[in-house]
Amino acid sequence: MKKLNIVASFVIFSFFFLTVPSAVMAVKLTYATFFPPTHSQSKLAEQWCKEVNTVTNGEVTVQYYPGGTLLKPRQVYDGVVNGIADLGFTVLAYSGGRFPVMGTVDLPLGYSSGQVATKVANAVYNEFNPKEFNDTKPMFFHAHGPGLFFTARTPVRKLEDLKGLKLRATAYAAKIVQAAGGTAVGGPMTEAYQNIQKGVVDGGVYPMETNKGWKMGEVVDYGTAAYNIAYTTTFVVVMNKSKWRKLSKSAQAAIEKLNRKYTVLHGKAWDEADVVGLKAFLGQGNSLIGLDKKEAAKWKDSVQPIIGEYATKLSKKGLPGKKIVDFTVNTLGSLQ
Repeated sequence: MKKLNIVASFVIFSFFFLTVPSAVMAVKLTYATFFPPTHSQSKLAEQWCKEVNTVTNGEVTVQYYPGGTLLKPRQVYDGVVNGIADLGFTVLAYSGGRFPVMGTVDLPLGYSSGQVATKVANAVYNEFNPKEFNDTKPMFFHAHGPGLFFTARTPVRKLEDLKGLKLRATAYAAKIVQAAGGTAVGGPMTEAYQNIQKGVVDGGVYPMETNKGWKMGEVVDYGTAAYNIAYTTTFVVVMNKSKWRKLSKSAQAAIEKLNRKYTVLHGKAWDEADVVGLKAFLGQGNSLIGLDKKEAAKWKDSVQPIIGEYATKLSKKGLPGKKIVDFTVNTLGSLQ
């Protein structure tokens, strides 16, 4: 009987010993973004959180905080660096000048789609592995479709029509507005609807999807299809470095594989949302204005100095400015 009790005790002890490590290794993470929960990009982010739990066999659980409930738009990146959130989905343009290499992607190069812009963003990161992200662990990058001009009350049919207009724009979208003769007004997308509605600004520069995703189609009247100077905005999902290092190697590998899947999904979602945004925009009775070849060429000429100046700016920071800009332009050209 005594021998039997010893064997039983050994079995129980062994079971306890084998199960403890999985309990100790379980990690709970928080994920913050400013995108509202109803936005297609937010829904994808929430889906990613759920799949992380699946692909890591329950080792990693992610609590999702959309709509700026954990961190406000401009706080997301630093919030991840400082550990307020473990993961963050943000736009690089909200940290102007902080990401010079990746900022090249946002230039007005004439993007045709979100999928193309997403491929360019990830290609630039992989090619140059910029030190600007040394304080976080980037999960993946993605970028929206063609950024265009939208106005309330005043149609913009030619470049000169922008003079005197105030448009909400950030980072290099703001440079485009200024180069075209308008006045750029900064501020996060969360404030754009009210600012246009109240007449604080006359419109904004953004992708077509925003007319539905952020309901901007309700407060603008016109869109100008200057596709040949269409910019994009680069988004990134980053993780706190310390938290990343605490994950097991198998969990890290599973998440990185999942990231490759979601890079594609986010880019595709931007394009699908553009179609929905166009329908919402036209459904409000708004008008989309096209440009003839002569007028389009004027718009193209207006932004060329921006591209050259950016290469010079990078060089002054000790970076291979021309090489980075040329790589971005050539990568885009090879994809379109």
